[in-house]
Amino acid sequence: MNNYSLIEKYNVPVPRYTSYPTVPNWTINQPRSEEWISSINEQLIKDKEISLYIHLPFCEELCTYCACNKRITKNHSVESPYIDSLLKEWKYYIQHLSVRPIIKELHFGGGTPTFFSSNELRRLVNGIEKLSKFSDQKLFSLEVHPNTTTYDQLRTLRELGFNRLSIGVQDVNEFILSAINRTQTKEQIEFLTSASNELGYESINYDIIYGLPFQRIEDIEETMSFINNQRPDRLAFYSYAHVPWKSKGQRAFSDEDVPDGQEKILLRLKGEEILKKIGYHHIGMDHYALESDTLYKSYISGKLHRNFMGFTESSTKILIGLGASSISESHSMYVQNEKNVEAYQENINSGILPFIKGHRLNKAELLIRDNIISLMCQNSTSWDKNEAAEYIMEKALHRMSSKVQEGLVIVDKNVLQITPKGRAFVRNICADIDIHFSHQSEKLFSKAL
Repeated sequence: MNNYSLIEKYNVPVPRYTSYPTVPNWTINQPRSEEWISSINEQLIKDKEISLYIHLPFCEELCTYCACNKRITKNHSVESPYIDSLLKEWKYYIQHLSVRPIIKELHFGGGTPTFFSSNELRRLVNGIEKLSKFSDQKLFSLEVHPNTTTYDQLRTLRELGFNRLSIGVQDVNEFILSAINRTQTKEQIEFLTSASNELGYESINYDIIYGLPFQRIEDIEETMSFINNQRPDRLAFYSYAHVPWKSKGQRAFSDEDVPDGQEKILLRLKGEEILKKIGYHHIGMDHYALESDTLYKSYISGKLHRNFMGFTESSTKILIGLGASSISESHSMYVQNEKNVEAYQENINSGILPFIKGHRLNKAELLIRDNIISLMCQNSTSWDKNEAAEYIMEKALHRMSSKVQEGLVIVDKNVLQITPKGRAFVRNICADIDIHFSHQSEKLFSKAL
């Protein structure tokens, strides 16, 4: 079977596996704070280092392709009360944790983190540090919108210890950007890149999307030429997830405007071809890096990890999420905060952790999660020769028998290796291991490619 036929066959809705089990399969409504805090404390005894994710949901304008949790407003009076709530939430954690945590990774996601002023961002970081400790090897990162990020914000964040930056580029064609209501220019991206390098940020990432409305091969070529000129250290080149039933902003354009099938596949293949030619290495699902970047080095050394913050250079067993809709994980449990900003703040002001759902992993799920993370990060996995593992993987290997015949995976005893040909289908391969996945739940997920 040729590549086009394989892509047509496997371009079906499957999870992105930012967690396992995926959120639709979580089983706990309104998790108890005591159970969650206990699961963190169990792990903190072994390792004090944690990751901290902070969701900053506000945006001044709606980007119509976006399926993230956000609040659109130009009213900046919301900044200070929201920062107050984040610091109250962190204080609650500190009061109930058995030891003072060391923050190794800190990530600001959104929304648009640079919606917030330099003073409010400084107040947030200083408030977090006052109640905890920052690692000497800290990895601090944030996402920025070219249209709302200033030199002063970049300088402030660099002074506060941020050393990673992700710029939302998406595409450089002005017509496509207009269609998705993304107001930005090449000059703004060039300025952010230059300023970040000047200020000493160690790694700059570009987010690029294929499959956007009206996007053509020429647009991918133009964007890749721009990337070659700017030379970001790493980039995410990922598929536009067209889910208008879930994200109402995507109804601003019709299904006919969105490349699909072979048309979308060609956009991906052209992008991958150019990235390889200009020196970017494929290091994990949808991610690429130059050899000089630490994410590439982490991939080569086998330390690459994946969690709700994306691909990271190392692994911490605890990720605490602050803010509306944030997701947290310990070794054996997940919880998610209330998505509505007002409901989140009301709970925090009442001294309550604002959980709406969660999940405690059983032994089978822990095993499957480890295998999925390994496949996502290293293109291979192995499992112990015990009865439980053998039973789970035997069923998985049966489901992916056609992928073995098609040369997408190689199985040797208790080792599963994804071939270079199979790397585009990593989500499909992981779905074969997923004991919860059913094609009846297709509407919950975007297509694989």
